[in-house]
Amino acid sequence: MIEKEKMLEAAIAHVPFDGWSDATLAAAAQDCDLTEAEARAMFPRGALDLALAYHRKGDEDMVARLTTADLDNMRFRDKIAAGVRYRLEVADKELVRKGMAFFALPQNAGDGAAALWQTCGLIWETLGDSSTDLNWYTKRATLSAVYSSVVLFWLGDDSEGHAATWAFLDRRIDDVMKIEKIKGQARETALYKAFMSGPGKILDTIKAPGGPNPNYPGRWEPEDTDNKAGGKND
Repeated sequence: MIEKEKMLEAAIAHVPFDGWSDATLAAAAQDCDLTEAEARAMFPRGALDLALAYHRKGDEDMVARLTTADLDNMRFRDKIAAGVRYRLEVADKELVRKGMAFFALPQNAGDGAAALWQTCGLIWETLGDSSTDLNWYTKRATLSAVYSSVVLFWLGDDSEGHAATWAFLDRRIDDVMKIEKIKGQARETALYKAFMSGPGKILDTIKAPGGPNPNYPGRWEPEDTDNKAGGKND
């Protein structure tokens, strides 16, 4: 594990010049006094595994920051925003820019999408999401859309302290909350109840893998955002 960490650290110095590539892998191996074969034993898919290792390291740093931050007095939507912000603050813009180009390649797109989903899932889970049905998927899909747009904005943001990015993030989450409020109101209608007792009933059978993080109970619900610091478990 230590060797892999050294390889990743060495690779980071080469990515701005060679991108996430086999050239970067070879250069990092040389820096660590390893053969390319030894490097590929740690990263079997070469540059792809190297790029994913960098992404996972950012996720780990984000989770560590979320779990130690004082979020008790924050609305739950602000905790979600904090998760997105923390994730970007532990990332390097140039490395992310190179990563976006790399994961845009058709052969890497699936792994890139999975990495994005994992990041958004970790934010929800670290903050205590306890949903196990269709909500598990919709929450992550919604946050993935928000996160993607914020990353693109962040990459082009040169405002002091990325103030423009954080304002953009708040606006995007506000937009999502409006949609969630409408969804909440729709659930009370006779049409929605009729649908869910008939053809929509199958949606309630969808179960999410894993389970919630008991250390950070909460849920992202419109009624909780103005008056409560946290939220109720699902």
